Amino acid sequence: MTGWMPAFVVLPLISAFVLPILGGRRFKPVATVFANLVTLALLLLALAWLPRLLAEKVATYRVGNWDPRVGILMVLDGLSWLMLAVIAIVSAAAMLFGARYMEQYTAKAKYLSLFMLMLAGMNGVVLAGDLFNLFVFLEIASIASYALVGFGCKDEQLEASFKYMVIGGVGSSLILLGIALVYGNAAALNMAFVSKAISSYGWNNGLTFALVLFVVGFGIKAAVVPFHAWLPDAHPAAPAPISAMLSGLLIKTLGVYGLTRVIFNVFGLTGSIGWVLIGLGLASMVTGALLGIGQWDVKRLLAYSSISQVGYIFAGLGLGAVLLQLGNAHRDLARWAVLGALLHLANHAVYKALLFLTSGSIEMATGTRQMDRLGGLAQRMPLTRAACLIGSASIAGIFPFAGFWSKLVLVVAAVQARFFWLAAAMVAVAVCTLIMYLRLHRYVFLGPLPESAGMVRDCQGSMRVAMLILTVVTLAMGLVLIVPQVRGSVLDPAVDVVVGGVKQYLAMLEG
Repeated sequence: MTGWMPAFVVLPLISAFVLPILGGRRFKPVATVFANLVTLALLLLALAWLPRLLAEKVATYRVGNWDPRVGILMVLDGLSWLMLAVIAIVSAAAMLFGARYMEQYTAKAKYLSLFMLMLAGMNGVVLAGDLFNLFVFLEIASIASYALVGFGCKDEQLEASFKYMVIGGVGSSLILLGIALVYGNAAALNMAFVSKAISSYGWNNGLTFALVLFVVGFGIKAAVVPFHAWLPDAHPAAPAPISAMLSGLLIKTLGVYGLTRVIFNVFGLTGSIGWVLIGLGLASMVTGALLGIGQWDVKRLLAYSSISQVGYIFAGLGLGAVLLQLGNAHRDLARWAVLGALLHLANHAVYKALLFLTSGSIEMATGTRQMDRLGGLAQRMPLTRAACLIGSASIAGIFPFAGFWSKLVLVVAAVQARFFWLAAAMVAVAVCTLIMYLRLHRYVFLGPLPESAGMVRDCQGSMRVAMLILTVVTLAMGLVLIVPQVRGSVLDPAVDVVVGGVKQYLAMLEG
């Protein structure tokens, strides 16, 4: 089955070049069906990999059978699989939602092609076994996302796309420079060989500077404060399915995953890196929550909420790093912190994608995203209201929804580690998040129905199905932690990879 691993990249990459051929009016429905079948196939392929991965822990594929020192090595472990599964679920739902939603745009085949390029790039980042190809796939996904943000070609969209491209280009340049420094100091690009070189020859100033570049570069991709300036503009400008992909997947795959892999599995925990992650996480949590409360644009509110929620992930990973550096006595508590961070990553990917799809449904039905122009939509859009309510309850951490469990794990880990101030900040931000989403529901769904909304009706067809799918998945995510079999199959292998540190890759190299 190892031979099927490249399909995660090759299938969407080939589709990206086939879809424009089907762009004519005659083949337009065929292109839409074909794109949805591809995302469904990737989801089934990801699920099919789980039994083998549980048995073997890690699988590798040498592209062209080249030596991994000079060739391309694809690696699938517990962390990679978790990311692949989340990417597959959200992308399949977003593609299905876009089948009807994107009819209001021209050149739909080009949208589908760019979507597939972005999907191929994200899958490539997750499977890359060397730093250079991680950068190549990161750029493929980034460039496609720049075009998709400005897909509507209106002034606001083009401005947001340009801003995103400039800031994202700076992040990419810093990552590339960091990779060059790593190669100059370790004489290798394969992550396993870089880990071995650092373990053998020790740390130096060049590697320290490279790590700083990686933190800033991947921090820009993750939209973590203070590198978040592009995100609040990009989300309102992008079509709703792309907003779901950006917030649900892209910032986590290109930013959070990339930085986690580099810090924990390549460089190893050194210096005060854990405190840096905690600081970035705390700044993002607080800043995103406070700025989000005052927003009147639904999608801009959701964008600031994403910045805040990514802060939880960074804080959890940082807490885990700090505890791991204190020694084996704190290892179990470190696992708990990392578990909370990864669970929150998966949770947020699903329910934030759902919330952006509901915002697209609202905008398509009413022609506006401004909350002060809306109201009473619960009467006309019951499905959208129900989906938004479930997503909002999850992200606010209401029991027993998914977000409650991941935030509970993070708060308990912080309390057990005696980081009471961090636990208090997490709880306070959760309260701010609740206020943010209560305000959204108050102005959008409750109150009298405006006269201008007389012809409003709920979404239909594939948009309805896509929201139902993500709603069900959001509800099911609440069981991931509390069902031992699911936790042992989905979360624990990913936690093992992160907590295992550089030993994970050294063991793979020796094997």
